[in-house]
Amino acid sequence: MSNYWPWWAGATGLALVTINYTLITDRSLGVSTAWDRVLHWRAERRIEREEARFANDDALVNALATATAEEFGAPPARQDAPAPAPAEDEGSSAPPRPTPVITQFALLVSIFIGGWVAAVIGGRFQLRWDMGAGFRHLVTADPTTMIAVLFVGGVLVGFGTRLAGGCSSGHGLSGCGRLRPVSLVATAVFFGTAVGVSFLLWKVI
Repeated sequence: MSNYWPWWAGATGLALVTINYTLITDRSLGVSTAWDRVLHWRAERRIEREEARFANDDALVNALATATAEEFGAPPARQDAPAPAPAEDEGSSAPPRPTPVITQFALLVSIFIGGWVAAVIGGRFQLRWDMGAGFRHLVTADPTTMIAVLFVGGVLVGFGTRLAGGCSSGHGLSGCGRLRPVSLVATAVFFGTAVGVSFLLWKVI
């Protein structure tokens, strides 16, 4: 494993990861959302505990009715009111609950371990404090400027990710795989921008 995989092998691997993740968790694969939830894991765990108290819609409706009656009093009963119709099974249309935060933590750890294993097997693992010769040649070789540029770039990436409602994995892999219009547009925008910036760096600057 001294070279990178060919494009078709990488594409097949990404497709298998996305499909398996969707089948196993019934959720879309997304890294930026996973980071956000793991960093706020205390709040996420509190939300999960609250949601666990209402495992089904009936329990939630009964709890809301009880809280409303305690606050405003029970509504007067109407003798001529028709009997309620039996509730239809709408389980398939209900929005899915968020992925457990421990699952997304495992996803992030797996990405780190997988990258490390691939680098070690390929003989390319080394600790570095810069972005390599290409970055030094195209952008800057000054360490302080390099850190500042990477910091600003990271802030812009994070802002854009939250503004777009997802990152390249969420939109590009899961969203486009499900033919979601917003993901198709978002992916076209950020990949088009990446191509334009790369052309500017390599051909113009």
